[in-house]
Amino acid sequence: MRRKVGSLVPLEVAILDALVELRGHGVAEAHGYLIATELRALGEGRQLTAYGTLYKALDRLADSGAIDRRWEDPAVAADERRPRRRYHRITLAGELALAEAGPMRTPAQGARRGAAAT
Repeated sequence: MRRKVGSLVPLEVAILDALVELRGHGVAEAHGYLIATELRALGEGRQLTAYGTLYKALDRLADSGAIDRRWEDPAVAADERRPRRRYHRITLAGELALAEAGPMRTPAQGARRGAAAT
């Protein structure tokens, strides 16, 4: 079954919500592991069932314009003796898509977002 062009699957909605949540905590951009950690905190970790699931969804979101992404400076990774990270940030188009997908979101996501706003 094919999905409608422009529609988001639940994992993509959860990723966008996690990016908004992280931004609310002062994290403007997040790498994949941090996004996965936030998904688990939001109760959406069960959607990360297969290797690469998160990264395929991030690719789709970037292709649709819902997120921007960039590679970090190689010198930073070298100084910290680790691989480079790819950072992701939600765009205005992503925020609009998330707002349109509102009814698909779980009660836990809505409750956590409401708590962060107070």
